[in-house]
Amino acid sequence: MSVRIGITGGIGSGKSVVSRLLDMMGVPVYISDIEARRLTLLNPDIRRELTTLIGNDIYQGNMLNKELLSSYMFGNPTHLQTVNNIIHPRVRNHFRQWVEQHDSAPLVGMESAILIESGFAGEVDAIVMVYAPREVRIARAMQRDNASREEIERRIHSQMSDEEKRLRARYVVYNDGETALIPQVLQLITSLSQNML
Repeated sequence: MSVRIGITGGIGSGKSVVSRLLDMMGVPVYISDIEARRLTLLNPDIRRELTTLIGNDIYQGNMLNKELLSSYMFGNPTHLQTVNNIIHPRVRNHFRQWVEQHDSAPLVGMESAILIESGFAGEVDAIVMVYAPREVRIARAMQRDNASREEIERRIHSQMSDEEKRLRARYVVYNDGETALIPQVLQLITSLSQNML
């Protein structure tokens, strides 16, 4: 059975870069954000439950009305939890199936910004946090998403703090723009292989 690692970190930390490096080094990585979006479109149970909850305008043909969903979710913490309770169990089950399909790989990963908050931490054997200083994260996210500083800061405040994530992580990868990433990822794979396989 594969050792499952969870890759997490705040917005703009560089989780995707670390996930791509792991994948290039032979560690398949499940990208939960991409899979959650895909399941939200294709899973008939999610479609039915979101339509019942929010209304028929939540889907426009084969497209999700992201603005309507965002305004519903972020307008009220209870709404956010309700939507998460619809989507997250399906993502969890899909990840479990994906792991079974990759059972020949000694290591597999799951990338999720909300790995701990969503309960996905229980699906992995070790948590890897990708860390970058707050100002670096804000600058990256503003450029990547073409978003205002206020919007990025609002997203940062909606996520678990870096300090809390670091306390729960077994490994930390520093992506501050100065520390080389590839040696850290190679060391991570070596450490996981020696200590968990």
